[in-house]
Amino acid sequence: MSSYHDPSNPNHGHLAHALRHHIGGQRQRIFGDLAQLCAIPSLALNDEHATDMDRSAAMIRDLMVERGLTTEIITTSDGSPAIVGKRAAKNNAPTVLLYCHHDVVDISTPDEWETDPFILTERECRWYARGSADCKGNVLMHLAAIRAVDATGGCDAGIILVCEGSEERGGQGLRDLVDARPELFDADLICIADTASGQAGLPTLTTSLRGGGQLTVTVNTLEAPVHSGQFGGAAPDAVAALVRVLATLHDDDGQVAVDGLGQHRNWEGSPYPAEDEEAREAAGLLDGVDMLGARNDEMADLVWARPAVTITGFSSTPVEEAINAVPATASAQLNLRVPPGVDTAAAAEKVAEHLRANISWGAHIDVEITSANPAFAADTSGPLFGVLSDCIAEAYEHETELIGTGGSIPLTVKLAEKFPDAEFGLYGVAESASAIHSSNESVDPEEIARLALAEALLLTRLHFR
Repeated sequence: MSSYHDPSNPNHGHLAHALRHHIGGQRQRIFGDLAQLCAIPSLALNDEHATDMDRSAAMIRDLMVERGLTTEIITTSDGSPAIVGKRAAKNNAPTVLLYCHHDVVDISTPDEWETDPFILTERECRWYARGSADCKGNVLMHLAAIRAVDATGGCDAGIILVCEGSEERGGQGLRDLVDARPELFDADLICIADTASGQAGLPTLTTSLRGGGQLTVTVNTLEAPVHSGQFGGAAPDAVAALVRVLATLHDDDGQVAVDGLGQHRNWEGSPYPAEDEEAREAAGLLDGVDMLGARNDEMADLVWARPAVTITGFSSTPVEEAINAVPATASAQLNLRVPPGVDTAAAAEKVAEHLRANISWGAHIDVEITSANPAFAADTSGPLFGVLSDCIAEAYEHETELIGTGGSIPLTVKLAEKFPDAEFGLYGVAESASAIHSSNESVDPEEIARLALAEALLLTRLHFR
């Protein structure tokens, strides 16, 4: 067992004050480093920026080396660079793994940005740039915490700082590295800084991740398109057949109508951290458009505890190429999300079976399950999780809320499988106003400071086991 924070020890109060003061004094340094890092277009899905990925990795390596971490850049199986820095524990103290990623998504709508997406710009107390919140802000948050700890006497806790370069392309490279070199990731507490809170200033720990799957559905009805004047009304339209079968996936409230996916579960943690109107605004709902769900369904139930099937892609004849012909083929891409406790692979097969059973007119349907990642639920009863929760609460001066997220982080599942005795904490500098993956992505610098303080408190309060 470990010896942790004793609230009655006055030295802890003095140290907390010193850590808070030091991190507050790092604001210009954090901004400067984040500006340099965001200026590097480390675009995950654009092979033309491979050299930029290397530049980004090199900068982070140098920042880790500056902190005295034994550091290496590792080219993973997908060609992306991961940076791993380590500092051994002293006096048999626990080791903490701090995770983040330095790859970012592309700029799909540059005209919608108010400022250059690769120039960190301060506006109305927020910092705007691609990657500022997802996830380069977390890179600098980790480093600020270690810098503050080093400046105030150090700590016994071991530190593993992992910054991957393949998260936005699925993270297979780092997951393969976990299998190939597990000793790089062996820690007692694994802190994944890649989730978001509901709003700035609200301390949260994410304890639940939905599993994720991808399915490709293809429907064929004819050997080739035929003239709609000759055969329209008799020859079955492949697009109509696909639309009809996709419509059977949801009931009138928009909830998943495939049995056995956990659609009747309710969230048991903290409520969704936004009022209905705030949630509508965050989702970008147009005037008059309803949120899905029955009247008594809570937002937390819908996005954290229940399944979702989303049609993320659809292929037929493009509108600009349309001719008067009955379509012979159509395809759709489906994204599946399932709550913890539901096997993702089995759920994906249930969706596939449902589609095959409900296809109209004898149309030929092919359903391919291309991926299925398990869900994750953190054990919140462990002592290290408790210390982390307390440190976050102290940094924010507010009790920590335990929330879920509707997304998936396959790396978390991989690490949990590889290190079953490790405890997990998930959090991050992003929140509802951050607009990650969108135009005008931004971060609240106070979120960087608060979480840096929480991590600094954590590192200084983990002693012998």
